[in-house]
Amino acid sequence: MRTPPSSNQVFNNADSFALAFDEAWKRHSHQHPNHGLTSEQKVELIFEQISDHPFLVQQAEMARQVATFRLRLLGL
Repeated sequence: MRTPPSSNQVFNNADSFALAFDEAWKRHSHQHPNHGLTSEQKVELIFEQISDHPFLVQQAEMARQVATFRLRLLGL
């Protein structure tokens, strides 16, 4: 049986990016529930927080598409 990767492992793919994006989004929402940012502003803030993620670094446009998809999927 394979052990699932720990949450601190980062891979250069959309799935790993989506996990990092979701975690950062949720963390920010929990820490700053009344932040007053638009979704677009919050996406930019989250991108700054995970700016070293390899998928965001190497595939910025695709990362933006994944983020937009996640927001629609999760109703955020």
